[in-house]
Amino acid sequence: MPQKKIMDVLMLGRCSHEFSWPRRGDDGDYYQICLLCAAEYKYDWTTMRRTQRVEHGKPETGIRRSHPHEKKPSWVPRARRLKLELPLRYRVNSTSIWHEGIIENLSQTGVLFQGPQQLPVNALIEMVFEMPEEISGQKNRSVLCQGRIMRAKATADAEANEDQENDNEAGAGLAASIVDYRFLRQS
Repeated sequence: MPQKKIMDVLMLGRCSHEFSWPRRGDDGDYYQICLLCAAEYKYDWTTMRRTQRVEHGKPETGIRRSHPHEKKPSWVPRARRLKLELPLRYRVNSTSIWHEGIIENLSQTGVLFQGPQQLPVNALIEMVFEMPEEISGQKNRSVLCQGRIMRAKATADAEANEDQENDNEAGAGLAASIVDYRFLRQS
């Protein structure tokens, strides 16, 4: 993906629109939702085209009474991912042992990485890695992230080595949400 397109989608809020399969609303009309930005468009099956963007009004301030036929969003688009192969270091919060891993992809909400240490779901972790220029707008900026393990899976190498006594040799695929982050000072 060209760098300019990544910047447009991640940083500037513009979207190249990738649409879901048409869905039928409660009113019987069809619509499509952009998988990247969640923009909703009416869809005409006869012409097989999107017809117009659906603008949802902003909620009023104060007490809002829900209308019984009001459509509530039931689907949230997945955050845009950047496929990478970046080194990272990670550890369980408040421990002194750091582990080395490789980032597979990164989004605004989380990171998918491979590492030697399997961690339990919901473990609070710290991660240090170089934030890609496409996201930070700056070269060579390291970031310290606070995160939570959302998914963990043993890698194929780990499954083949289940008989080993030392699980640290095995390896894991880990998905962590990013709870908080800060850029580290450049030395």
